[in-house]
Amino acid sequence: MQLHRRRHPEFDEARLYEYPSHLREAIEGMPCAPGVYIFHGAEGDLPLYIGKSVNLRSRLLAHLRNPDEARLLRQTLRISHVRTAGEIGALLLEARLIKQQHPLLNQKLRRNRQLCSLRVQEGGLPEVVYSKDLNFATAPDLYGLYASRHAALESLRQVADDQRLCYAALGLEKLPKGRACFRAMLHQCAGVCRGDEDPDVHRQRLFTGLEGLRVACWPYPGAIGLVERDGKGDGESDGYRQQIHVIHHWHYLGSVRDADEARLLDKVAPGFDADGYKILCKPILSGRAEVILL
Repeated sequence: MQLHRRRHPEFDEARLYEYPSHLREAIEGMPCAPGVYIFHGAEGDLPLYIGKSVNLRSRLLAHLRNPDEARLLRQTLRISHVRTAGEIGALLLEARLIKQQHPLLNQKLRRNRQLCSLRVQEGGLPEVVYSKDLNFATAPDLYGLYASRHAALESLRQVADDQRLCYAALGLEKLPKGRACFRAMLHQCAGVCRGDEDPDVHRQRLFTGLEGLRVACWPYPGAIGLVERDGKGDGESDGYRQQIHVIHHWHYLGSVRDADEARLLDKVAPGFDADGYKILCKPILSGRAEVILL
């Protein structure tokens, strides 16, 4: 009979975790308010990780109590933070800082140079288009935002599967003229390839499947200021904070304190920003956000 090996406490990984007392001191003055925090490494004060929270103090204490993040904490020399007036400001600032500073442990929000989308041509054939060729903020009838051509085509295949569309009719596979596709024999295609379905009906079901992926065009004639407030009172000494986030073509251009400063800010958007779109689309289009035209 095999004996179970006794667990030796000296090999317990949890015991290797030491509570980072030098970082604990940095939390003492951390506000219970929205903002962005940065873990700085010892070498050249480089950013190791950038995060955001609606409660900076609570979020950072969660980091410091987590043995799974011991390696990050051992490499961290200090923690800095930037307060914002709310969650939207924190999300926008986090995305901007990650693109600018390239922290070692942030991957998802780094700049994507191959942003692409789907567009249906006049003949009904979908194509992949790229943000380097089109302004995604103003180009109509785009569907989905993807990091690569492969991801865009995979999304199109999923739409085809959900709607029983023909891969060949969508340009996803080649098919000899007059021959039905294999998926039609499996009843996974409604049979437009063999004349069982009218091409116009097939095209309509394509648009039905794509509608949930539609990219919204920028709904204003120019730049706007999105107003965000935190706390109550007459000034920052009372815990009150206001920010106006200047946005154009879904691109975050910066945050200021009042409308006069917002009107002085450069309002030329350098291009479509997918992260800004994902953060701003719902609050702006739903009408929940307070917006001023600039």
